[in-house]
Amino acid sequence: FHVEKEVLIPRPETEELVDLIIKDSPVGMLLDIGTGSGIIPICVKKNLPELQVSAIDISASALKIAALNAKKNKVNIEIVEVDILTNDLGKKKFNVIVSNPPYVLQSDKKEMTKGVLDFEPGLALFVDDDNPLLFYKRITTLASKSLNKGGKLYFEIHENFGLEVKALLEEHLFQNIELITDMQGKDRIVTGVK
Repeated sequence: FHVEKEVLIPRPETEELVDLIIKDSPVGMLLDIGTGSGIIPICVKKNLPELQVSAIDISASALKIAALNAKKNKVNIEIVEVDILTNDLGKKKFNVIVSNPPYVLQSDKKEMTKGVLDFEPGLALFVDDDNPLLFYKRITTLASKSLNKGGKLYFEIHENFGLEVKALLEEHLFQNIELITDMQGKDRIVTGVK
């Protein structure tokens, strides 16, 4: 995978998210919201080639990198520029929606390394302290409309907001909601079924 300063450097917890989706072996259509380098949809597509995969992001420069990575990895995925805060997902219905949206609080910057702050895009990392669930709220609303019945929503989350994200899915009447810890024992993934 090729990365530049316009996209996040893939991390082990995202690998755990990808592994979970692959183990669940979904069929039909998958949408990755906030794709960045394309790591999630490309890895899923390589392992589940029958899946129809779409990837969206607000950043045109990130999408160029995702397209390059798709080509390098010899997979065909749809790549579209969309701002999900101001647009819906159209008429398509999906069997899987996955997102690793911005979730690092602005106040957490002081604890972050120079390597992250200097070489990764703030657009993909940070949310305001007074609205930490901004993207989770919006994506859950979109998913409740755009997932097929029985479709599954997967989130990578901030370790401190697992219960809040779980409650958000409950409010939107998702079923079989799970809060999953990563290899370090931190709350890191929330899933739910429509």
